[in-house]
Amino acid sequence: MTGFTAADVTGQAGKCFLVTGANTGLGYEATKVLAAQGARVLLACRSEDKARLAMEHIRMEVPGANLAFVPLDQADLASVRECAAMVSRDEPRLDVLVNNAGVMMPPLQRTVQGHELQFGVNHLGTFALTGLLLAKLSAVDDGRVVITASLAHRRGKIDWDDLDAHRSYNRSQRYGDSKLMNLLHMYELDHRLRAAGSPVTAVACHPGVASTELGRHSLAFRALFPIVGVMLNSAAQGAWPTLQAATDAVEPGQYYGPQRMGEVSGPSGVAKRKPSATDPEAARRLWDVSAQTTGVDYGLAPA
Repeated sequence: MTGFTAADVTGQAGKCFLVTGANTGLGYEATKVLAAQGARVLLACRSEDKARLAMEHIRMEVPGANLAFVPLDQADLASVRECAAMVSRDEPRLDVLVNNAGVMMPPLQRTVQGHELQFGVNHLGTFALTGLLLAKLSAVDDGRVVITASLAHRRGKIDWDDLDAHRSYNRSQRYGDSKLMNLLHMYELDHRLRAAGSPVTAVACHPGVASTELGRHSLAFRALFPIVGVMLNSAAQGAWPTLQAATDAVEPGQYYGPQRMGEVSGPSGVAKRKPSATDPEAARRLWDVSAQTTGVDYGLAPA
């Protein structure tokens, strides 16, 4: 078997990872592997009860796992700020931010600030949290930002005049749009970090098609659950690209995902992205809109 799997994760003792949405699915599986390799892992989740239950389960398999809960609701930018402030204040170091939390194809809903939910959670929350923790990540020698995208970015087409879906809403299209935004965010972040000579590396990943709770709003996806874990990726296998992006000797600005069946399953390696995911004009425009909308200034000039 070629490509990166959980077996390729090396010792992570002394490092601290923050994993958003870590109580279930890909985030949970990545957290478990990181903890088993000696890392301190902060589980940034909406529900403290679910996070602590996840921590109990991990400790059953990884006795003595160094885990902690951090409250985070990416549907509320105030919560994002509080999470970042807590980590910046209370943690001696932060080596890797794994932006894993997201929502997939829900009925039309809005964040606390009134943004369309997928735009707000998948992109704006990720953009804000990353910017607010950038100084903390910059304080270590090899800080890293991991942004989770999706195969669905291939159908993404940003409606700049209706980002918050006040005119129309197609749940599948808006999901694809948000995942395209994730890749544009990473693309622009990578360029700005390099131009600034920052020690922080930005990369992205996608899980292929994996059996997780993310697809709970999609009838078609739920119907595939019984075969996804058998023919495609289990949640543990879907976390391999996340683990590669977070721990391997990565190339800055690179995108990682499964290598089999058109990137839907198998071990991780370099993934493909459609040309619009590396459009400099769109990336800069999205950055400017996001900074204005969230009020988060990265302190990084355009490359």
